[in-house]
Amino acid sequence: MRKRTSVCLLMAVGLYASQVWSDTLATKEECVVKCHEAAALINSKGIEEGIRQIGDPKGPFVWKDSYVFLMDLKGKMLAHPFQPELTKLEHVLLITDPTDKALFVHFVNLARTVGHGWVEYMWPKPAKTTPSKKLSYIYRVPGHDVFVGAGVYVGGMLY
Repeated sequence: MRKRTSVCLLMAVGLYASQVWSDTLATKEECVVKCHEAAALINSKGIEEGIRQIGDPKGPFVWKDSYVFLMDLKGKMLAHPFQPELTKLEHVLLITDPTDKALFVHFVNLARTVGHGWVEYMWPKPAKTTPSKKLSYIYRVPGHDVFVGAGVYVGGMLY
């Protein structure tokens, strides 16, 4: 009887922990939704308002372990809530991940050609310096030469 009670208790704790864990990790679906919301904001209120809200680390485009960023088709980072120093650069096209992947070149090319899709690369989680595998959704804002992106960290622990 004790063994059965212990097993049931462990199962209950495991189910609770998995629910809490899943509530702290962004999903691919949320990334798509947030990118479309950011694009709608830019189309309704303009790029400057988009830059303000997307660049705000406490704003509506930061959630769970993810965030939206904004770039133009020339490779300039216009808004990034956790690395605003990227917006000071003329462009970010020469930045590579630890595997030498020019991730921002991939983002720009995808936005210019197909208009939306996914790119896999290595990037540090917010408030961290060690890169983790990340998969980002890129979405070109209709009617503008800018795109938004948001991603999920793949197969790792939150922060």
